[in-house]
Amino acid sequence: MNSIKVGIIGGAGYTGGELLRILINHPSAELVFVNSQSQAGKPIYSTHTDLLGDTDLLFTDQLPFESVDVIFLCSGHGQSAKFLAENAVPSSVKIIDLSTDYRDESNGFVYGLPELNRERIKSANKIANPGCFATSIQLALLPLAKNGLLKSEVHVSAVTGSTGAGQSLSASTHFSWRSSNISIYKAFTHQHLAEIGQSLKQLQTGFEKEINFIPYRGNFTRGIMANVYLDYDGTQEDAEAIFEKYYAEHPFCTISKSPIDLKQVVNTNKCILEIQKHGNKLLITAIIDNLVKGASGQAVQNMNLAFGLAERTGLNLKSVGF
Repeated sequence: MNSIKVGIIGGAGYTGGELLRILINHPSAELVFVNSQSQAGKPIYSTHTDLLGDTDLLFTDQLPFESVDVIFLCSGHGQSAKFLAENAVPSSVKIIDLSTDYRDESNGFVYGLPELNRERIKSANKIANPGCFATSIQLALLPLAKNGLLKSEVHVSAVTGSTGAGQSLSASTHFSWRSSNISIYKAFTHQHLAEIGQSLKQLQTGFEKEINFIPYRGNFTRGIMANVYLDYDGTQEDAEAIFEKYYAEHPFCTISKSPIDLKQVVNTNKCILEIQKHGNKLLITAIIDNLVKGASGQAVQNMNLAFGLAERTGLNLKSVGF
């Protein structure tokens, strides 16, 4: 097929930058424009300095929708709905939104978690990319929900890197505060709980148990480790078989039989899961890169599906290792 012509709205932030890094090296994508009101007229590499030598494209304040097949919305939460209300995007242009605005599947959007909605994504014109915490927690629970095994409250303790807070500075993102530090935020009230519950009910109708979620700010830049535990009557071998069967046809999810660590997934679109049975509890640990599988990589995975490409196209990324 011809190259997919791509436009990015809000290309100056962390998710926009990560999307650029992936798409510049994507064999079937052509970047046409990168819109940024604050950086218009400047080279992309003036903001994303690691892209010096990779592209001479300039940020623009224009919106040449007629020149693209798909746009990615990478602006802040609440901004996507405002943008679409103010700009008439042609129906021929697919939309992939990375904000929270349409994860409830309003306005014709399909929730873009490929491991849940792959077939729907393939025919979707509008895709709402999942949240980063939501991605890791859902991937830890979907196989159990599919088998009707969510029978108790779910407990989640998860830590994310500083890039999860976005590029704008605040007291809790400043290096002097975040370095050598850890803190809890939005305990039991995190905004990703709504989309997690929505997905679990899609697979296990009637699921109404509490999801007790404690998010942590970590003192590192990127990655999420989510530790999810709940009551479970089966054996560890039973649980591993359930997870391996569910993810057998999903190329980015892998079950590990040995202890996992965050660096295994940083800079990749992978989710690695480890399963442990402790008494009557099942502990599932899920690790992802919050900017890749938790944001821009998953958005490209959704683009691949929506345009009939193999999911892994442009996403054969290697972890940093050290």
